[in-house]
Amino acid sequence: MIFPAPLERGTLIRRYKRFLADVTLGDGSETTVHVPNSGSMLGLNMPGLPVWLSRSADPKRKLPLTLEMVQLPTGLVGVNTMRPNRLAEAAICDGAIPELTGYDVIRREVRYDSDSRIDLLLEHPGRAPAYVEVKNVTLSRSPGLAEFPDCVTARGAKHLGALERVVEAGGRAVMLFIAQRGDCDRFVTADDLDPAYGAALRRAEASGVEVLCYDCHLTPEMIRLNRPLGRPGATG
Repeated sequence: MIFPAPLERGTLIRRYKRFLADVTLGDGSETTVHVPNSGSMLGLNMPGLPVWLSRSADPKRKLPLTLEMVQLPTGLVGVNTMRPNRLAEAAICDGAIPELTGYDVIRREVRYDSDSRIDLLLEHPGRAPAYVEVKNVTLSRSPGLAEFPDCVTARGAKHLGALERVVEAGGRAVMLFIAQRGDCDRFVTADDLDPAYGAALRRAEASGVEVLCYDCHLTPEMIRLNRPLGRPGATG
């Protein structure tokens, strides 16, 4: 995924009200930017961190700048939760996720399980469709270890229950975690932050839901899916 224009650099002053942050731009001016992330952004919201921003060309937008990445000593971390679905779709089309090849139709936000929408539905004649839920991973508290979630996510646990029911009905269900960072080689659930989610993921996997984890290569010009992450203690 290539940005329409290279990202602009700034410095984080503070993140507040979940979807807002104040930053200092390169020319020294201060402004408020949109933060497309409802999580805690644990470890990524400290004042003084370098950040990277995209600028909208839409003159009607109240906040033209969007927080895209945070710069840590170990590398860039993407915090925009709107990016992983498109990253996953592009990677599937390019054959970059071997586990999800062999489908010629990808549909987004398809309603299923009565009151849910699946992020990506993969279809091919003669094959059962694959229901793919995508989650954005930003948290890392130990070197090389990516973690999810960074706060309690009842909605995430609900999605896992819906995927279980797909498997129970004879379908294929996939939970795809995309770590928008390139400094990790392993993935685990953050059970101390949300033990219910960790238990739900393990139950879903034991029920037949496939769990995939990939990291990303990030620059101020682009993001692309990179490589699979190991899962210490995984059941599959």
